[in-house]
Amino acid sequence: MDAAAQKQAAAQEQSSPQQRLDDLYRDPYPLYARARRTEGLTFVPELDAWLVARDADVREVLLRPDDFSSAQALRPDVMPAPAAFGVLARGFPKRPAVVSTDGPAHRRHRAPLNRGLSASRVGALLPYAAARAEALLDGFAADGRTELMASYARRLPGAVIGRLIGFDPADVPAAVHGGHRAEQLLFRPLSEAEQVAAAEDVVALQHLLDRYARARRAEPRDDLCSAMVAALAPGDAPLTDDQRAELVSNLQNFLIAGHLTTTALIGTTLYHLLRDDAAQWKLLCARPELIPGAVEEAARFDTAVQGFRRTTTRPVNLAGTELPAGATVFVAYGSANRDEARHADPDVFDITRPPSRHIAFGHGAHGCPGSQLARGQLRLTLELFSRRLPGLRLAEGEVVMRPTLIHRSPQELPLAW
Repeated sequence: MDAAAQKQAAAQEQSSPQQRLDDLYRDPYPLYARARRTEGLTFVPELDAWLVARDADVREVLLRPDDFSSAQALRPDVMPAPAAFGVLARGFPKRPAVVSTDGPAHRRHRAPLNRGLSASRVGALLPYAAARAEALLDGFAADGRTELMASYARRLPGAVIGRLIGFDPADVPAAVHGGHRAEQLLFRPLSEAEQVAAAEDVVALQHLLDRYARARRAEPRDDLCSAMVAALAPGDAPLTDDQRAELVSNLQNFLIAGHLTTTALIGTTLYHLLRDDAAQWKLLCARPELIPGAVEEAARFDTAVQGFRRTTTRPVNLAGTELPAGATVFVAYGSANRDEARHADPDVFDITRPPSRHIAFGHGAHGCPGSQLARGQLRLTLELFSRRLPGLRLAEGEVVMRPTLIHRSPQELPLAW
């Protein structure tokens, strides 16, 4: 080990467990590369899981749901304090949702999403998304600079997913805020007072979703909320407490997945296009026919959802490693998408790359049902920004990635033109 590596190792040993976890989350790719080169699986203490890093192994796990359960797919990084749990008790008890179920239960939860996110429905929604994107850009185009995450990337997907679910536009900001606070409460270290405040926002979101579910039971509409009510609570009787809790859990899960992942994808895409003197951005502006390929390359290169946990249901052998029943594995989509065995020069961001079979949106039964909606919003964003702001560039200052593997994106993205 050279002197620089020794110094880095010593610094890591002296840092706190939370700092080591944050450092890993902000840049997991060196760990992924080591794990792909190592025979078998690598146990990662910070994740408390076996890391599944190679493309072939990731695909194998995702195609074996009977052996690798999704029940703990979104196990929290942080256990809220008792005071926060006291606040959460005023909301709705957690129920299984599409991301955390297997077999018939998963198919039951997923069916209304498949119908609500069909190609025809996504196609009908994208003109609204395009108009909303134009309006958001109009709000800062004359300023010469903006912080993109706050002014655009967090606002467009929230508006689109709110319209899909059937929210009144006035309720969208509160719903989006509640989704962000749920992620903070379960995946970021907060003081007890901050946890209590976040829990209050989560409970407010849950009661908002419950009001919509009960309203759609009384008067169904042509929206996803009505479809979920009809699928998960068939009939026309008033919703039971259990039905209300299940609907709130599934609506909350869909809301968060539907806007936070697309927010992350928009932010990372613009960041990588504008790095290195914006060479890739200039190429995109000169050759707009590359936009569809740029969407796929961005999703592959810096995957918004880096992976999910799975739990073995019986003793299994994976990649030569014997795992007992109840073992936790972290299925790293982000690592599979940088696997040299699948992608040439995988650590290079290249929008001219020939199409490749990445798994940024999952694989198998749990493949993302909203992938085409996410792709559509990113595509229209690139079309809009390349047409109206071809001189776009990164503003001064370092871009820092959020310390998470769930919705990987810049904390802030200052841009100028």
